[in-house]
Order: sequence, then C-alpha cells, then structure tokens
Amino acid sequence: QVQLVESGGGLVQAGGSVRLSCAASGRTFSSRPMAWFRQAPEKEREFVAAISWSGGTTKYADSLNGRFFISRDNAKSTVALQMNGLKPEDTAVYYCAAGSTVLAVTRGGYVYWGQGTQVTVSS
Repeated sequence: QVQLVESGGGLVQAGGSVRLSCAASGRTFSSRPMAWFRQAPEKEREFVAAISWSGGTTKYADSLNGRFFISRDNAKSTVALQMNGLKPEDTAVYYCAAGSTVLAVTRGGYVYWGQGTQVTVSS
C-alpha cells in the first residue's frame, strides 16, 4: 500500500515557475515508477511526466516542449515536478501516481493516486 500527498500548487502568473512535491508513505516507494498526471476542467486526465524507480529514466508528454522536469529522492520518499514557463493552458489539478513495474505513460499503468493539487496560471 502506498499513500501519496501532493503539495506546492497555487496561483502563478504566465511565464512563472512552480515546483510540486509528492510525499509517499509505504516501504515500496523506492521500487516503483512514479508519474504526474493532470486534469483540466471538462477534460480527460492526461500524462505529464514519469520517472523510473532509480530515477535513471524519465518520460514526458510531447506537448510540454521541455518546460517540466520530474525528479525523485528515494531516501526521502518524494517525487517532484518542476514546472517552468507556465502557460494558462497548464491550469489543472496535478496528480501524483505510483506504478507497479513498467514506466507507463497511461493511467492504467498506475496503481496508487494522490488527491491532487490545483495549479492555476493567470494570463
């Protein structure tokens, strides 16, 4: 069992940066791939970024164009998402997720989910 708690969301101006953090509980964190997804109003939840258990492999949504960076600290059981160059279309609830073994880019690849943190980007 893994419990995930996101933090760091809020209101930011376009062009600004935000760093989201996800704190995990449970002994298996360090062996699991982790990911961030987001869901904008009236839209499907979509993949943002994922990182392997070791941190050695990362994947990103193509639409991000290198603006976001995912990282993890297994000693602290945390995963972070650094978001730069934010745009109004980045406004969404951001969710942290823990997978099983495969570094997936779809919702079905993740077993545990946090409650989400709101990020609002004003123009």
